[in-house]
Amino acid sequence: MNDMMQNDLFGYTPAQGSLFGEGDDRMSTPKLSDEPDPVVVRKRLHAVLAKAKAAKVMPWNENDAGVWQIIFPNMANWLPEDEANQLRLEFAEEIERLKAAA
Repeated sequence: MNDMMQNDLFGYTPAQGSLFGEGDDRMSTPKLSDEPDPVVVRKRLHAVLAKAKAAKVMPWNENDAGVWQIIFPNMANWLPEDEANQLRLEFAEEIERLKAAA
């Protein structure tokens, strides 16, 4: 048992022990993954694609449509290559359809 967890002379034992954890890296921040969850990415891309497919005219203003044309293909990079390519193709086709409908 380390010194922090032992009773003091008056019988006091800390309820939680160290608030900063144990070991050499106790002061480091929690490690978060840098990679997005493919399940979350897939869900978001399918939602955007569904919105485009359901629309008779462009569902976004010009600025937002331009942003989606950049973001969508890049988000697809987090999925398996075949799936990403298929989603990119479908999205590009929908964008072209919606531009022609304007």
